[in-house]
Amino acid sequence: MSIASATQEFVTAPAATPRRLTVVQLLPALENGGAERSTLEVSRALVAAGHRSVVISAGGRLVERLQREGGEHLTLDVGSKSLRSLARIGALRRTLSKLDPDIVHARSRVPAWVAWFALRGMRPRPHFVTTVHGLNSPGRWSSIMTRGDRVIVVSQTVHDFVLSHYPHIDAGKLSVIPRGIDPEAFPYGYRPEAAWRDRFFAEFPQLAGAPLLTLPGRGTRLKGHADAIALIAGLRVRGIDARLLLLGIVEKGREAYLKEMQALAAARGVADIVAFSPPRSDVRDVFAVSDLVLQLSNKPESFGRTVIEALSLCRPVLGYAHGGVGELLAELYPAGRVPVGDVNKLVERAAELLGSAPPIAPLRRYRLADMQASVLALYQELAAVPRR
Repeated sequence: MSIASATQEFVTAPAATPRRLTVVQLLPALENGGAERSTLEVSRALVAAGHRSVVISAGGRLVERLQREGGEHLTLDVGSKSLRSLARIGALRRTLSKLDPDIVHARSRVPAWVAWFALRGMRPRPHFVTTVHGLNSPGRWSSIMTRGDRVIVVSQTVHDFVLSHYPHIDAGKLSVIPRGIDPEAFPYGYRPEAAWRDRFFAEFPQLAGAPLLTLPGRGTRLKGHADAIALIAGLRVRGIDARLLLLGIVEKGREAYLKEMQALAAARGVADIVAFSPPRSDVRDVFAVSDLVLQLSNKPESFGRTVIEALSLCRPVLGYAHGGVGELLAELYPAGRVPVGDVNKLVERAAELLGSAPPIAPLRRYRLADMQASVLALYQELAAVPRR
């Protein structure tokens, strides 16, 4: 055979089909949160690619959705922060031996420790992957998240954090794979229907008739609710009519904090233009009618998904310039960055953005499909290495 014909045969030959993998993801429960959403998103991608996806957790409200999308769930409490979890090592080892997975992927510290000890007794041993979802307190307890054969970090911020606190880790093991959103779920320029707007402003009449600022975040001091209230009060002092929605602050068990923030709004003279809401399923619509989406966490975030969601909708974001939020704003919307804790600058920048916000380009990065493809490629790369 000539070189030319051999080359032609090589070029036209069909690519080898990747073999079917079995991937087990471990986390404490399937209730709600960023790690839980990422687990379901990766599971969905695995199933779509013809692989077997298994999740092991204590269960939760997202199990039904996981199974509906083709994933499997095995109930085992591998995430309790107590000595009971150590008793699950043998049970997990037996479960993994039956499943014979190619990849075991731990997404938080307790499940990672349980998996670490369970895998030590297995031959051949599945490949071990960890994801560092947050900026956990450094130390031996958290170091387990750096012991994967490959370590996924969800932002450059987390990448740098890991290397600074665990200098002996092989940097080559780290893979920066940001979380992503579905552009179809947060379409560029989306506006809610009139019927939804009517219902929303009937529910929150104090928010109607002026620019709306929305701060999404749980009822915890770390999310910066007090700074948001100071911001809306500062705008009022400047004569700027605006309204504030604290979305997600109303939570069971957080009643004392809610009352504290309500009292603060009253003390600052803005109780009539601030609304307090529990978490909602129509976040897309709320963001779409917001003139500014706020991200004011006083502790650095590892990523900042709400920044991506709002910008994908073509809504301006105003946030503190640290952690993953600062990283995203520096890349995608620099006009929205403000020094951490500088409320005067926050008011000044909000006034500027409400007056004339710079244009927002459609997102070309941080898409859900990109995250899913990157994780599956990492799995395939590891699975190509013989297990020992």
